[in-house]
Amino acid sequence: MSAASRVFIILLLAYFLSYFFRATNAVISPDLRRDLGLTSAELGLMTSLFYLTFAIAQLPLGALLDRFGPRFVHPALMLLGAIGALIFASAQDFFTLSLGRALLGIGFAAALMGALKAFSLWFPAHRYASVSSLYVALGASGAIAASSPLAWLKEQIGWRTVFEWGALVIVLVALVVALGVRNAPTGMALPRSAQGGNAALIWQSSLFWRMGWLNFMLGGGFLAWQTLWGGDFLFKVRGMGSLEVGSILFTFSLAALLGFLLCGPLADRWGLPRVLLSASIAFTLGPLLLALWPQMPLLGIYIIYALMGFTGAFNILSLAQARLTFPTELTGRAVTAINFMGFMGVFLLQWGIGVVLGLGNYSTALLIWSALIALAIGGYLPLALQANKRSL
Repeated sequence: MSAASRVFIILLLAYFLSYFFRATNAVISPDLRRDLGLTSAELGLMTSLFYLTFAIAQLPLGALLDRFGPRFVHPALMLLGAIGALIFASAQDFFTLSLGRALLGIGFAAALMGALKAFSLWFPAHRYASVSSLYVALGASGAIAASSPLAWLKEQIGWRTVFEWGALVIVLVALVVALGVRNAPTGMALPRSAQGGNAALIWQSSLFWRMGWLNFMLGGGFLAWQTLWGGDFLFKVRGMGSLEVGSILFTFSLAALLGFLLCGPLADRWGLPRVLLSASIAFTLGPLLLALWPQMPLLGIYIIYALMGFTGAFNILSLAQARLTFPTELTGRAVTAINFMGFMGVFLLQWGIGVVLGLGNYSTALLIWSALIALAIGGYLPLALQANKRSL
């Protein structure tokens, strides 16, 4: 095995854990409601804190990775995540549970960006895109582990024990990262990012906001549904048990893995803006149909969840579009900014849906969400139309 392949596999273990822990609440939400008496608003806020702290941590993360490299920054943050898992496992009230969830978000903040920095040094430029997309697709299998397998495991040993053992696994993987991942190949110094360019131009750009708001709604909504409300909907509206919910979430996550693998080739073939726009429109059909026909046949539920998983994964194309849209000296900060918008979207949508559920029902929440995605698509539409005209 080459040194580059070893770096890829080790970092992939950490990204797998990131996806697993962000998705657990979709399966254990009935246990959290029962054991701690959480309301929908509290459940949404607590779950969303993973994404809030994750997003905030992105702001200083770039400078830390530039100075110290992923070998030290990534495992140091993971140790905070392990502490968070232990706090979460022992929580007896909403505040303690929220603290544990927030620390888990910080713990995995470098799981993607740290790996992307490492790959830029360990792999040749012509392989960077394929290696990065494969990394995201395989890491997303952590959400598969947080579906049916987690549903079975927590029935055997309880959700608290799952998190206690999970903390140990986080520590072990952090140790493997620290010992097995070098920042750069032998003889290559860790380069510093270019300081040229005015980063304020990103936030002042209408192009950024068109892309950013779509990622806020599509990427944020995709994860908000996968990691909490998609499971809670099945528990509360459909009255399903843990194993059946786990099976449907497994379908969602498997379809998402396929979407991560195929979105790049499809964008190369048909054009990135056109493919991203089409996927966003198809994704919107999911919450809309669930709002209008919540008691559809079981096969329909599986189809809708597969559709949302597959098309929601296309949100990753927003990062690629940011690289193509802004000058070279700004691409790193542009990608980080788009990523920030996506995770802020998860935070606010996950919390917001919980607030709406406290005041109304799932149909109301899903209709509001569908309308918000449609508005974001409307804002993004000019970018797709301009790209289509250039391709004619």
